[in-house]
Amino acid sequence: MTDFDKFVKQKLENSEFAAEYDALEPEFAIVKAMIEARKKTGLTQKQLSERTGIAQGDISKLENGNGNPSLKTLKRLATAMDMTLMLAFSPTV
Repeated sequence: MTDFDKFVKQKLENSEFAAEYDALEPEFAIVKAMIEARKKTGLTQKQLSERTGIAQGDISKLENGNGNPSLKTLKRLATAMDMTLMLAFSPTV
């Protein structure tokens, strides 16, 4: 477990922090999926930028969670990585 993981685990003991963290989970999932997909294809951010026409700095912002990609942008990224974008709705638990 990394120091960051330990830090988050400790912070999650605070109910207000835990609620905010849970609310951001969908955004975290998108960011994680984008990064994992890019790495799986073996592309750098720069290479992905060249394939999509999206500035490398903007790809970096998206991967750092500092952006709010549109569905169109997510489709462009998926296409550039020879992947299919899939979205799903699932019942809350």
